[in-house]
This record gives sequence, structure tokens and C-alpha cells, in this order.
Amino acid sequence: MHIRHARIPATAAAILTLAVTGCASAAAHDSAASASSSMDLRAQPVAKATSIPTGPGPQRHYTVQHQPAPGTCHVRYTRDKQPLPDPKCTPGALNPDVTPATLDSTICRPSGYTKGIRPPYSITGKEKRANAQSYSYNGPLADAEYDHLVSLELGGDPNDPRNLWVEPPSPGHRPGAGANNPKDVVESKLHAAICSGQVQLRPAQVAIATDWTTALKRLGIR
Repeated sequence: MHIRHARIPATAAAILTLAVTGCASAAAHDSAASASSSMDLRAQPVAKATSIPTGPGPQRHYTVQHQPAPGTCHVRYTRDKQPLPDPKCTPGALNPDVTPATLDSTICRPSGYTKGIRPPYSITGKEKRANAQSYSYNGPLADAEYDHLVSLELGGDPNDPRNLWVEPPSPGHRPGAGANNPKDVVESKLHAAICSGQVQLRPAQVAIATDWTTALKRLGIR
């Protein structure tokens, strides 16, 4: 038996061809987008901080703060081996006295601000030793900085345990040379950018709490 095949009009055939091609292109685009998204996720070793708690602020008399239990905090490292804190133990904490409205009388005050609110070593020395156990840090304490994640010059809380951690030395550090933290340079540039009006306070705080190694790039600061 001879079966006659129905002929598809030229216009309908063209539409069908475009539809099939469009679906294939969309599928390819979705696949490429998915692959790109996966690559982007792999390229971001640190989750972005979405919120930073507020601490009690400067105190007339500081007391030694309780630290996380020994071994419960874990140092993270960027691809170039720079140390970052455990966000569960050290998410950062903000000084409630530092706001966009008080910059001129606090961190941007020409006469200085941080020296007058910094806890004494009699307090931070004990906290540092306890926090080293929290992070299982066994190296020389003199080579590690008891670091404010959100620095005092960026409006970080002076003695909230959520804002302080024993930061191990960065790559290239010479043992016995004392703490030499490249994060300090980033903090100084962010402070200058805030006080000059180049960036706003809160984005700078979030950037430094998220990952200090990418903070300047994130905010477009050189």
C-alpha cells in the first residue's frame, strides 16, 4: 500500500524550525548559565555576611569575656591561604555609638577615637589565650593578632567576643617577628574611604566582616 505523506506548508515548516531551534538555544543558554553559576560559587570561598550583630559598645571598665569552648571554632582560608575566622564564632559585632550620623565625633574625629575605647591588655591578654584554645591555635601567641574582625576604626565593638579572634599569621610571615597583619592596610584604606565620603559605613563594615581580602575590590577602592 502506498502511503502518501502530508505536505507541511512552507510557512508552518519555518515556524516549526524556529521553535525547535529556539528551544535548543534556550536549553544551551540555561546549561551555560548553570555552569557559570557553579563556577561563580566555586570562586567564592566565603559566604557574604548579611547581618552583623551590635555589641554593648565602649565600657568604662572592661571585664574578661567568655570565649567559645575549646576546639569549637575553625579557621578558614582563602585560595591564597589568608586566614579568615569561623563565622559561627566570630561574625563580627558593631559599636552602637558609631553610626552615619556620628562619624565626625567618633571614628572620623581628627583627634582620634579608638585609643580611648580600646580594652587594656590585662583584659585582652586573658581573652586571647582562651580564644586560642577556641580556635585550636597552637603557634606562638606573639605571632598571632587578637584581631577585631570589624576594626575599631570601622566601628567595630571593642570587646564583644563575637568581634575578636586569634588570627594566625599570614603567608610569608617570619616566625618570631610578631604579629604583622596585612588586614591592617585594608582597614586603614576603608577608614579613609568612609571619612572622605567615598563609601558608606555599613557597606564597609559588611565587606570587612565578609572577607577582608576582597573588601577593597568589592567596594571599588584601590
